[in-house]
Amino acid sequence: MGSGVYGSVAIIHAMRIGLIAIDGCFGSAVASVIDIVRVADGARGDVDPRIDPIELAILGPKRRVTTTASMTLSVDHPLSESGEFDVVVVPALGTLTAAATHDALQSRDARSVIASLGRLDDATTRIAAACTGVFAVAETGRMHHRRATTSWFLGPEFLKRYPTVALDLDTMVVVDGNLVTAGAAFAHIDLALSLVRSISPDLAQHVAKLLIIDERPSQAAFVAYEHLRHEDPIVVEFERFVRARLDEPFNVAFVAQSLGTSRRTLERRVRAALDLTPLGFVQRLRTERARHLSATTDLTSAEIALRVGYANAETLRSLLRRERRRS
Repeated sequence: MGSGVYGSVAIIHAMRIGLIAIDGCFGSAVASVIDIVRVADGARGDVDPRIDPIELAILGPKRRVTTTASMTLSVDHPLSESGEFDVVVVPALGTLTAAATHDALQSRDARSVIASLGRLDDATTRIAAACTGVFAVAETGRMHHRRATTSWFLGPEFLKRYPTVALDLDTMVVVDGNLVTAGAAFAHIDLALSLVRSISPDLAQHVAKLLIIDERPSQAAFVAYEHLRHEDPIVVEFERFVRARLDEPFNVAFVAQSLGTSRRTLERRVRAALDLTPLGFVQRLRTERARHLSATTDLTSAEIALRVGYANAETLRSLLRRERRRS
């Protein structure tokens, strides 16, 4: 299997992808990975005839599995053969709450998946997971002191269960060595494109155009911060207050007084809950709103800047460039 380098990811010129499926896994997640990989395989000759075939097979604990969308899949290989693949993909478990995810991880099928992942050789097999599938990988202990992402709304539960993982909830796809993780359910699209990109960046770009897939490097635009890592009522009210007034000048003392607390208390509580200063948090919300307005309206940069509290459009552009570099 030949290889080169693309950024920090090895380019693999031949790839066998094993997609794990168990009863109750997220149907759209499985389908999106299958479709993107198969479109990539079908289109590779149009991009570069030298790209070798991309094989995708379904792995599972039984011969047939049924997803949340009642889609029935025939399993091509048992989990015991996972090590024969270059990449093993773990899709979402089909759960949306911490309690349901905990229960799903205890199921017989999930425990079989976790055990099979634990036996994989890091030197020969990459593991890719998205959404609650990242929990299954973390259960193996492979993410100890590694960077990863998962569904933003399950971040608190993930951190509670796996405190040694460096969780990045802003980024849509995180690559750390042989581990590739992606965010919430439809981030399986980004995950699959990331795998195709490791074969050929040009092929990934071609597939994205064919399927009209927009670049989404960050989950930040989808995050409601009051759900992350905390249940602090002051921080929840702070977010609601500033979201309703993003076009107004920000004064932390005025906001604290409006919320019936002190500036010092507000700064301390926001820092503890979000690891940001109040101003830093407001800047995040403003750039989030600016990106949304840019994508959904015909407003000019100057008009968008005013809508999010900046008199100078260049100040906003500078913040957006800084966030792109960070992601």
